[in-house]
Amino acid sequence: MFTYIKESVEELRNNVTLPSRAESSNLMVIVAVFSILFALATWGVDTVFSKVIKSYFNYVLN
Repeated sequence: MFTYIKESVEELRNNVTLPSRAESSNLMVIVAVFSILFALATWGVDTVFSKVIKSYFNYVLN
């Protein structure tokens, strides 16, 4: 376990480079936009399915 942690820290120090502040900001905006779009798509599908199921049960029960 300690070897794994030691190698992980070494990997982070030697092989990982952080993006610039500008690139991080651009990526953050892209993630935020896609998150909002995905949330809206999920809401839309949920709304449509809810209406379909509601109308189906109204048809079946009446």
